[in-house]
Amino acid sequence: MSAPSPDPHHEVVDVTDPARRPRVLLVVANPGVSTTLGWPVGFWAAELFHPYYEFAQRRYDVTIASPDGGRVEPDALSDPRDESRWSADDLISMGALNTPEIAALLEDTPALPDLDLAVYDAIVVCGGQGPMFQFREHAELRAAIAAFYEARKPTAALCHGTCALLDVRLSDGSYLIAGRTMTGFANVEEDYGDAAVGRRIMPFRIEDEARKRGANYVQAGLFKAFAVRDMNLITGQQQYSGRKVAELVIAALGD
Repeated sequence: MSAPSPDPHHEVVDVTDPARRPRVLLVVANPGVSTTLGWPVGFWAAELFHPYYEFAQRRYDVTIASPDGGRVEPDALSDPRDESRWSADDLISMGALNTPEIAALLEDTPALPDLDLAVYDAIVVCGGQGPMFQFREHAELRAAIAAFYEARKPTAALCHGTCALLDVRLSDGSYLIAGRTMTGFANVEEDYGDAAVGRRIMPFRIEDEARKRGANYVQAGLFKAFAVRDMNLITGQQQYSGRKVAELVIAALGD
């Protein structure tokens, strides 16, 4: 069957059940301040909008939430409109940020504790600089990730958002990532960022911490798009991996 398009001239997408589209929860960081450099931090635009685009193309029902709710902001360097032009070639994020209906979703995101997680079929934890100063300490986020994983629902994270996985324990007390193959922002990429700024940017490194937890950490090389699936755990290496993460989530959902 085909999913109904919002307008007759829009693309028709073949799906199994157009009456019941999968519901995906996208989680982004709340605005914060880097404890290492003192600058404002948030979520990385491409890591939200690239998966969002893929899910929207499949007519998924997508919710953008944050751990504490309220207004969220992209990291300046990830905003294609920023004067640095660091991400000026990110046309998907440019389009999303300049689409009033999508930009409005960032003004008042629901908080994780206020959501009924049971109604969602998958979770995707997006990255950016903000997660490294917020996600590991957030008990509700850890609980949400554990709930999705133990319910055998696709449980995804990418780039620095994978730091949210590091301290998640399952109901048997074990670490979620122990023995699991995963990726995340690599040491070689941290080295690149630190050299560009001239100082250490992040308070810890995901590659090192994941290995301490017993994970089989893998990566594809400096800034190469890469994602990996191990059972229902799906992880992406960095900001260029959002599409690959979304494709693995779609495949895991089977629609």
